[in-house]
Amino acid sequence: MARVGFIGLGVMGFPMAGHLATCGHQVTVYNRTKSKAEDWLNIYKGRVAETPAEVAKVSDFIFCCVGNDEDLKSVSIGDIGAFKQMVRGSIFIDHSTVSAKVSQELASIASENGFGFIDAPVSGGQVGAEKGALTVMCGGEKDLFNKIESLIACYSKSCMLMGKSGTGQLTKMVNQICIAGILQGLSEGLLFSEKAGLDSSLVLDVISKGAAGSWQMKNRGTTMAKNEFEFGFAVDWMRKDLGICLDEANTIDASLPITALLDQYYKDVQRMGGGRWDTSSLIARLRKM
Repeated sequence: MARVGFIGLGVMGFPMAGHLATCGHQVTVYNRTKSKAEDWLNIYKGRVAETPAEVAKVSDFIFCCVGNDEDLKSVSIGDIGAFKQMVRGSIFIDHSTVSAKVSQELASIASENGFGFIDAPVSGGQVGAEKGALTVMCGGEKDLFNKIESLIACYSKSCMLMGKSGTGQLTKMVNQICIAGILQGLSEGLLFSEKAGLDSSLVLDVISKGAAGSWQMKNRGTTMAKNEFEFGFAVDWMRKDLGICLDEANTIDASLPITALLDQYYKDVQRMGGGRWDTSSLIARLRKM
């Protein structure tokens, strides 16, 4: 049983922290809106901290899942951030989707102060977090990864060390680039099916068993056909992630023309009022054209 802290109890962090508690670990949680932490405590065994620094003071492993670079810096190196009270030899594991640059910066600060840092973005969405079936992409030192792998197993189906600090975030960028492209292709295919007068449910059933099959088709195809998007990974968050991808692409001189175009397509969806719709809502844009 480990002394574990969890910072950030959003749609992902809430169940992830819950799985750690269910596995029997001593969990201390923090959320900017304290009522969310109290809601967590009504379901799981643990305690609530007043600040990220307080979480770090009583934890050997501190997990974090927040919104963006600035949120991460606030809860780590901010005035009441966890880094202020990190125990020597402890490890900070960041599950947020942020830039590789900020991950590398925080890893360097951690190393200089005698504790570890792993960037560990996840894929699988809210459903994956609730089911404990996330895919986790880690960047950092192997000895640190070996110490946290069994903890991450509480809420993951796959966890892999990708390389040095920042490589977890770079891998997540690849993940988001591929997802966006697949969803646009699926959207165009379904629109074609509708316009051609086909039964989309039958089309999805047969092609999902062939080379066109994908996680997105299996889990989003039917809801896309029904024009249902009030769930899942929000367009607002995907645009944030694609922005990170495009910034990194400029840094490493990688050409991402389709990704840049899809970022603008998602902007169209936001203009339609779909900022909180699932990313599969790209098809709604096509139907409006």
